[in-house]
Amino acid sequence: MEEQVVLVDEDDAVKGFIGKTEAHKKGFLHRAISIMVFNEKKELLIQQRADEKYHWAGIWSNTVCTHPRQGETYQQAAERRLEEELGFQTLLTDIFSFIYKAKDEESGLTEHELDHVFIGNYDGNIPFNEAEVKAVRWVNLDDLRTEIEADPDKFSFWFKIILKEFEQRGLFS
Repeated sequence: MEEQVVLVDEDDAVKGFIGKTEAHKKGFLHRAISIMVFNEKKELLIQQRADEKYHWAGIWSNTVCTHPRQGETYQQAAERRLEEELGFQTLLTDIFSFIYKAKDEESGLTEHELDHVFIGNYDGNIPFNEAEVKAVRWVNLDDLRTEIEADPDKFSFWFKIILKEFEQRGLFS
């Protein structure tokens, strides 16, 4: 059975549940989480999404993204998915949320999400799940900005929004 997403309004009131493919085909607003993990050198762990992903396949993005399940908190979803995708655990803190909408031209699917952003710190092995993640790497933020400026289509839409939010909120200092 296909995983369901939690449909919400702009105030995060639950409106129902729907299969994630249908939610993305119709562009319905739903809950999501994004994780940003930094190491002791203040480098950000980014991942390249697996080529088998149903949308934004092969694109570089933040450490982890997912959708909370019915009855699951944002925090529980973040902790679950970090371990499922990257094979480690760390303390995660919910720092802000935002709403965005973007269409993936390759798949024709639309992301319309109320996205809660979590941060954490980690310095260890990353035994990532190859069914979900094609590659991971630690990147210096200045180098990341240069890469995004040179080739913005190589990075997920939501990741670029998160980076701007981090800068506007002074979270990189």
